[in-house]
Amino acid sequence: MEKPIFGKKEDGKTYKARYGAYVVIHQDEKVIIVQAPNGAYFLPGGEIEANETHQQAIEREMLEEVGFEVEIGQYLGEGLEYFYSSHRDTYFEHPGYFYVVDAWKKVAEPTETTNELAWVTPEDALLLLKRGSHRWAIQEWLKQRE
Repeated sequence: MEKPIFGKKEDGKTYKARYGAYVVIHQDEKVIIVQAPNGAYFLPGGEIEANETHQQAIEREMLEEVGFEVEIGQYLGEGLEYFYSSHRDTYFEHPGYFYVVDAWKKVAEPTETTNELAWVTPEDALLLLKRGSHRWAIQEWLKQRE
């Protein structure tokens, strides 16, 4: 399957690669999304740090963002996103790798205290999520549940 591409790569701009791993955590027909301090909503997850596997990045990010230990399930796929971060004044080429969480357990308060968490319907998530690749992951998850 060809990976979907989101955003537009602008000519003449230098893009920095930023790899990320994200998850769809669901319960009772709702999914959890994370609101960053700037007000934007994202799926839980984030940048894959040097020498981390997707699983290691997800495990670390889940403790940081939601305070969960998770059991990673199905791989939904990769979505490539091009965007400009005004916060970092950087153009990013951002391959995101998306998974479904099969089970989770809250084990602590999130170590990142600047985010807000929200349980929303998948339909609301599609309206709220900032990144096209994150919306695509929700759509892929919904297709697999049919």
